[in-house]
Amino acid sequence: MAGGPGGSNEPIVSINVTPLVDVVLVLLIVLMVSATAIASRMVPVELPRAASAEPATTPTTLAISIDERGAVFLEARASSLAAITARARAAKAADAETRAIVAADGHSLHARVIEVIDALRVAGVTKLAFAASAPLERATP
Repeated sequence: MAGGPGGSNEPIVSINVTPLVDVVLVLLIVLMVSATAIASRMVPVELPRAASAEPATTPTTLAISIDERGAVFLEARASSLAAITARARAAKAADAETRAIVAADGHSLHARVIEVIDALRVAGVTKLAFAASAPLERATP
């Protein structure tokens, strides 16, 4: 009865993968849209290069940018450290898995980055990611 109700005893030798391809394409589109939404909330800065750079996305992600002058932006809007702390506290209260992505310009002061990290930790957000660009490919001799 492997062949179905037609009475044929031949085994099924093919699988229709069209539904699988449809599901994978839908997941890819969802991933692309969510990554674009998070990236659009950041201020464009010149990121330092890192070999282990990878995208980070979650439903509750705070996007914080620091430009080379040390100005801080939350969700692409100029912000103060107190405002970041308040927003992070509210987000943490709503979702315990709240994370933050810090995108600091490669020429910004280290002290300013530490101040932002400290403001996030005071608010209870300890899951942090740092935005970085992929490294430039090196020519091999």
